Amino acid sequence: MRAVRLGPRSVVALALVSAIGVVAFGWPLFAPGDSGITTHAADAPWLFAALLPLLLAVVVATIADTGLDAKAIAMLGVLAAAGAALRPLGAGTAGIEPMFFLMVLSGRVLGPGFGFVLGAVSMFASALLTGGVGPWMPFQMLAMGWVAMGAGLLPGAARLRGRAESLLLAGYGAVASVAYGTAMNLQGWTLMQGMASGISYVPGDPLDENLARFVAYCLATSLGWDLPRAVVTMVLTLTLGGAILRALRRATRRAAFDAPVAFEDG
Repeated sequence: MRAVRLGPRSVVALALVSAIGVVAFGWPLFAPGDSGITTHAADAPWLFAALLPLLLAVVVATIADTGLDAKAIAMLGVLAAAGAALRPLGAGTAGIEPMFFLMVLSGRVLGPGFGFVLGAVSMFASALLTGGVGPWMPFQMLAMGWVAMGAGLLPGAARLRGRAESLLLAGYGAVASVAYGTAMNLQGWTLMQGMASGISYVPGDPLDENLARFVAYCLATSLGWDLPRAVVTMVLTLTLGGAILRALRRATRRAAFDAPVAFEDG
């Protein structure tokens, strides 16, 4: 059973916000240097920071309209609170962020629609808890939503169990952890000034040259956080994943999200 059954409107809303999110993260790489748009590179994140919460709200409202009932909202609140509480445990030190494995497992059991909402809400709650509110927060919400949604889209959700499933989720969690860090690097890299020429963003340069600088930037600055995050996610998934998956599936069966409500006389 899935907490949210995605209807056509939900799919369209998720696709729309994801497409706009991709533009929000990567637009500087494709902007011509003489277009004038690059002169507003410092202003664009504020525009997207204002736009993304509205788009996320549209997605949540659309999903709620097509299947997020009271039981699913209750489970969303519990899991989002758990994710928000897990994030500060490592305080971001060396990439130790244990919330990632919970987002992956929850998205796997409860589906891509629920996973996207859970990832976004958990990151929003953790930002309020840790004081990490800023123009980067909507980008974090979107990226974490993608992480949990991707877990819900992995194959074998109905049949794959045991060690094979844990290995699949551990591998996905490792890749998603690095991808999350890479996406957040891209969001901030174009705004940084005064870096060495070999790793700095150059507006209007060819895409391959800027991508090469971006790879060098990631290797020089964030790889020491992204790899430990991936390792922590893998270890937690392999050691605790089986028990948590069983608990989530048991809670989902008892919640009976798909069961119709019937009233009887007398």
